[in-house]
Amino acid sequence: MANLAEILPDEPRLLKQIAGGDEYAFRSVYDHYHRRVYTFSMKYVKSEAQAEEIVQEVFMRFWLMGTRVTEINHLGNYLLTIARNRAMDAMYRRQLEIRADLQMGDSWEEVHNDTEELILLNDTRKVLLDAVELLPPQQKRVYQLCHQQGLKYEQVANELGLSPQTVQRHMKLALRFLRNYLREHTDVAALIVIFKLL
Repeated sequence: MANLAEILPDEPRLLKQIAGGDEYAFRSVYDHYHRRVYTFSMKYVKSEAQAEEIVQEVFMRFWLMGTRVTEINHLGNYLLTIARNRAMDAMYRRQLEIRADLQMGDSWEEVHNDTEELILLNDTRKVLLDAVELLPPQQKRVYQLCHQQGLKYEQVANELGLSPQTVQRHMKLALRFLRNYLREHTDVAALIVIFKLL
């Protein structure tokens, strides 16, 4: 974890500013800790793209804490702890995917989209639920079956009498709408765009 020499100067002041929504203070923290979180994540996932995704999610979760960031005593350690947990989740999920591939055969494909995880962050859940209610009926049903009940595309296709390709198309349209809705109805839209999270 971080040692005293790695602590960002005047960190308590920056945390207070971030608690007040100061994006420049957030950027200072991001610039200082980005490389460290990335390098730390790489030790677990061994993938540059996945490590960068973890970095993005770590800092998004940090920003979404709002005023609670002032409760953090050791920011470097805190960020690395989130990164470690996220990396462990990613590795566990990858093992499940490999196991599922072996069980289902070559014809089965798991479509994974980290954007879906981002829009399910707890602090945006209420806005997301509002957006889901605005989806067309078929898109809403597909989204609910996939995300709330955890069904695969093929299972949803069988239940709704659709082709897997149609289910996937409905899901893509639903996610596109939800991303746009979140951009317009959350106060972190600018940061989401900056870090290309959506």
